[in-house]
Amino acid sequence: MSWFVLVLSGVLEAVWAVALGRSEGFSRVVPTVVFGVALLLSMGGLAYAMRELPTGTAYAVWVGIGATLTVAYGMISGTEPVSVLRVLLLGMIVAGVIGLKLLG
Repeated sequence: MSWFVLVLSGVLEAVWAVALGRSEGFSRVVPTVVFGVALLLSMGGLAYAMRELPTGTAYAVWVGIGATLTVAYGMISGTEPVSVLRVLLLGMIVAGVIGLKLLG
């Protein structure tokens, strides 16, 4: 259950990161509210997962999922450049997250 919550929290990290960018310095209400809710849920899920998982592993997986999804969203939406090397590097992050799960 902790791994499921951790993955969901990593997804929510990407949600709050994107919402933060769209909030334009907290001047837009809807993205600011999405940011706040996603941030609270993401941190709460991370805290829950850390009750059973090692801190370093949980944090690395959480950040890896969030960062990968945030960059992937940027590539899909056209706000981030796309290249084969960038996609391969994101794949390496995903492989690292999977490796931490398999070793844990």
